[in-house]
Amino acid sequence: QFQLAESGGGSVQAGGSLRLSCAISGNFGSSYCMSWFRQAPGNEREGVAFLAWGDWPTETTNTDYADSVKGRFTISQDRAKNTLYLQMQDLTLEATAIYYCAASRLPDGLWIGGRTCTSSSLYNYWGQGTQVTVSS
Repeated sequence: QFQLAESGGGSVQAGGSLRLSCAISGNFGSSYCMSWFRQAPGNEREGVAFLAWGDWPTETTNTDYADSVKGRFTISQDRAKNTLYLQMQDLTLEATAIYYCAASRLPDGLWIGGRTCTSSSLYNYWGQGTQVTVSS
């Protein structure tokens, strides 16, 4: 029904930048959550960047970030291209992980309000992941 496919991962030196993309097939309707999570070896999956979007009563986009990436990572979307992005700057060794995009529909017509969709339990669609490796 819905498919998510990440791309853009790779190897980069500390301090460098990468932009991840998540191509999304299917229409998530008039309100949804989309986010990026990551999982490093031996660690639990953690949320990195979160986006909530809705078009009632007016188009609204809310974003939020894990404290560890605030000011360095930016989540965005291109609705015309059905693509979610994660721009990562000033990467540190701790950023080495598999990065996953995730998405979840919300009820059509839902008022987004201050919702930021940070809980992983919200998400029922996940991509296969893309590896990001940061070296010194």
